[in-house]
Amino acid sequence: MTRIPRWRRVVLAGALAGGPWSGVCAQDPVTEPAPAAAPGAAPAPAAKPPAAPGQRIEITGGRASDGEQRRQSTATKIVIGRDEIERFGDSNTLEMLKRLPGVTVPGAPGRGGAPRMRGMGGGYTQILVDGERTPPRFSLDAVPPEQIERIEILRAPTAETGARAIAGTINIVLREGFRKKLNDLNLAVGVERALVSPSLSWTRNDTIGDWIVNGSLSLFERRFVNSSRSLRTDEDLATGQPVLVREGTLESREQRRGVHASARVQWRDEQGTSLMLQPLMIASRSTTRSTDTVGQTFGVDPPDHVRGHTATDGRFALTRLNANYNHRVGDRVRLEWRAGLGNGHWRSTLQRLEFDAADALTRRIDESTDNRDRNATLSLKASAVLGSGHHVVSGLELERNRRNEGKSTLWDGVPQLTEFGEDLSASSRRHALYVQDEWAINPQWALHGGLRIEGITTQGEDANGVTDANTSRVATPLLHAVWKPDAQARDQLRASLTRSYRAPSLGQLIGRPSLNRLDPPPGANSELSADSAGNADLRPEVALGLDLAIERYLADGGVLSANLFHRRIADLIRNVVSLEDVSWSPGQPRFVSRPQNIGKATTQGLELEAKFRLDQLVDDGPRTEVRANASLFRSKVDAIPGPDNRIAEQPGRTVNLGADHRFRGTPVTIGANWNHTPGYRTRLDADRTIVQSEKNAVDAFVLWAFTPEAKLRLSLSNLLALDTVGTTSVQSGSLLETSRTAAQTHLNAQLRLELRL
Repeated sequence: MTRIPRWRRVVLAGALAGGPWSGVCAQDPVTEPAPAAAPGAAPAPAAKPPAAPGQRIEITGGRASDGEQRRQSTATKIVIGRDEIERFGDSNTLEMLKRLPGVTVPGAPGRGGAPRMRGMGGGYTQILVDGERTPPRFSLDAVPPEQIERIEILRAPTAETGARAIAGTINIVLREGFRKKLNDLNLAVGVERALVSPSLSWTRNDTIGDWIVNGSLSLFERRFVNSSRSLRTDEDLATGQPVLVREGTLESREQRRGVHASARVQWRDEQGTSLMLQPLMIASRSTTRSTDTVGQTFGVDPPDHVRGHTATDGRFALTRLNANYNHRVGDRVRLEWRAGLGNGHWRSTLQRLEFDAADALTRRIDESTDNRDRNATLSLKASAVLGSGHHVVSGLELERNRRNEGKSTLWDGVPQLTEFGEDLSASSRRHALYVQDEWAINPQWALHGGLRIEGITTQGEDANGVTDANTSRVATPLLHAVWKPDAQARDQLRASLTRSYRAPSLGQLIGRPSLNRLDPPPGANSELSADSAGNADLRPEVALGLDLAIERYLADGGVLSANLFHRRIADLIRNVVSLEDVSWSPGQPRFVSRPQNIGKATTQGLELEAKFRLDQLVDDGPRTEVRANASLFRSKVDAIPGPDNRIAEQPGRTVNLGADHRFRGTPVTIGANWNHTPGYRTRLDADRTIVQSEKNAVDAFVLWAFTPEAKLRLSLSNLLALDTVGTTSVQSGSLLETSRTAAQTHLNAQLRLELRL
């Protein structure tokens, strides 16, 4: 069959897709028509007759398969489609992400934080939803897996998708309307420690005249219990004798209720002009009730309380509207206009009561928080076809973010931190210019070059309303290349040379401190119980990167790949604990943790991936699908003495091994996955270290397909239910302070009915 030139597929993709939030690089087709038959080929089969009344009709677009999109992308990109997203029936998007190549999720199973690539935490991974950066306090567990169309993992930045991605980019693309006509309903109920969590998800795609309409709605309620035990010991190294021994327990019950609603309304004409509006709304409410105890078996100074009760209520709301207008200018130029408005609002109240051994109230803490994040974006992208296989993209982007942080803290009715006021703010303005040249030189070589120049101005308030401004500009040249030794074969080599950066978050720029409750002011505290505060003078980190990869694509979407990466980072940001004279503790210095630029760091690693069926390797083997990936990481922070002076929270390796099998002649499919992260030690500075325990999570599922339109799925996550253990130690002179916390994890079972109406 005749291959359609790359530039024509790009133009057709823009005409049919027209969406600014897909996050797809311009060289990657989103929708392409079926290829024309080659001369001499057999004639195409005759069109099928109209369906009989009552017969299900499914309208599908010509989108390339996930594997084909990955293979045709000049910049390294992994595409995870609906089949893999729904395979295990995860109730939590974070649980699904942990099985993807090169992706780790911190924390206990089912309780993880923001996903990270290459083991690098602290904002090194760019997280996008429909190509837009997520606001503070937004967690991907607020996006149900049923609402996701696909996940795109970009291991190296491009000029178009942005360079704020030292580790890489994860783009979550929500359900789309142009792919297929459907009406799906999922009903699920999960159980953990006898607590029931129901959920409902509905997706509808349809066409109304020239309009394509997609709507998705999810409702959920989650209930769970968290339990942990802690032990703190202070030891005099000179004598080997303990100075302090404290034990603690914590148990909390949390309930979350939420709604997630999104839509795409798209119109296009025969000339390729398109208009799309995409509203998004997420709202959730959470309540937490916890009890903690503190027991001291050795030491001179007893704790000021032995028991505490905390009640927290929080509400989060995110609304966003994005618009895209796409049209031609002449025969070879296409313009794409994008605009977006977003508003995130987080409100919470906390009441804490602390009691002594005689059950007398020793302290009451009341806190209220009201944070609002506003965002506005405007961009213009021009795409031009210079010739067969040669495509140039250029653009201008403007972005404005503002964070208002209101907080009131009362201890026994007395206001705290009054010198900061109740309202602080931080803002950032960003503008970017970029150009990107994609050139398929011949069937064996393809090049992708780009340059992005980005300017950022940030402002953050400190004590007494003092505002500090910081302006930085980052130029990020980017070069990607693909070479196929044989144009007809399925092997190829990739190379990328890039410059990327990580900007400090607005929360890091605001100077308001957070007071430690275990050792509160106006008394002294230790490095293990430091207060925390922001730093308005932070500079962005900048990294030079090299990626090398070899890939072999197998039949039916299989792939074998190995990827080497290296990053050299300047102006590394790390929280530094130091003794300060602070306004909230007159006359008594306090240990305070602040983010600081501390110098340079290096990280590198090897990422391996395999996806295949056993019958592709063994004659007459079972049609069992195998998915495996493993990553090895190494890093070094120059300003920190070794050993273990790694980038914070980066493990030495990760492993995923999974398989699923459908029994022939039956409607039953089973599958399982093992996720492994070894324990590791991180030296934060010369005298502080953190040790994280090994983590193993085993997930499994059983799928029973009654009909193609009705399926029942049983999902079991965290079958081993192992505790996670973290240890922090600080050495100051001859005193060694150690804090160890062990958190329980639990098996989660979910039963889900999947209906196509």
